[in-house]
Order: sequence, then C-alpha cells, then structure tokens
Amino acid sequence: MRVLDSKKIPYTAHFYEADPTLTGAQIAALLGEPAEHVFKTLVTQGKSNQYYVFVIPVEAELDLKKAAKAAGEKAVAMIKQKELLPLTGYVHGGCSPIGMKKAFPTWIHESAAEADIICVSAGRVGAQIELKTDDLCRAAACRLADLV
Repeated sequence: MRVLDSKKIPYTAHFYEADPTLTGAQIAALLGEPAEHVFKTLVTQGKSNQYYVFVIPVEAELDLKKAAKAAGEKAVAMIKQKELLPLTGYVHGGCSPIGMKKAFPTWIHESAAEADIICVSAGRVGAQIELKTDDLCRAAACRLADLV
C-alpha cells in the first residue's frame, strides 16, 4: 500500500481475519467479489535462473508452459515455499506483485483486462487491495498474457 500511496494510485484496502486454511474462492466471498476478479501471485524460476512473477485468478492453475513462453524461457518451475520470504519479502499467502524486495518481470492473466477492478494481496495474509487492472500494471510493471 505504501508503494501505491507513493505513486498516487487509488485503491481500496480490505482486511479479514488471517486464516491460512482459507481458499482463494473463500477469500473472494469474504471480499464480496467474484472469484474471477481476485488474483493470486506466484513466483517461478526459469531455466536461466531468472525469477518471474505471474498473477492469475485464485481458482486457476498456472500453466507452466504458457508461463515459460510468456517469459521467453524453455521452462519455469514454482519456487520452494521456503525461498519466498528471503526472495520477495513476502510470506506464502501474502505475496503481492507490488513492492517485492526486487522487481521481477511480471505478467498478469489476460482475463484481468476484462474486469474494471481486481483484487490482489496487499502484502500480508489477511489483507487485499482492490484497484484498476491498469493501475496494477503500472505499479508492478506487469504485462498481460495467457497463463492458464
């Protein structure tokens, strides 16, 4: 949220009781949003050892072949959960495409362009931000791609 404030990007913050057992669909319901408007952030590593970030709808599964193609890699793989915090500064379940320790190439599923407003993690479990897709892409320097 500090990054969005510094860039004067409007957003709405939503908070809920942090519960690691909640699914993405349950979080969407808590927010009163359709699940296709709530996105999760996934971090991968390519064959080149470069890291990539992919933002997809919470009920979808990342297609690793499509993700690799978007990144221009032969293959990408999900990073291990224990690597997430030191690499990004975020814990599992609270990873945001905005404000990582280092800016990694980032893609968001093309369905985000169909929604006026989407939700992503605000950087901790129990917090989400709602903003325009264009504003998210501006804040996280993300590109649209077919990822699922």
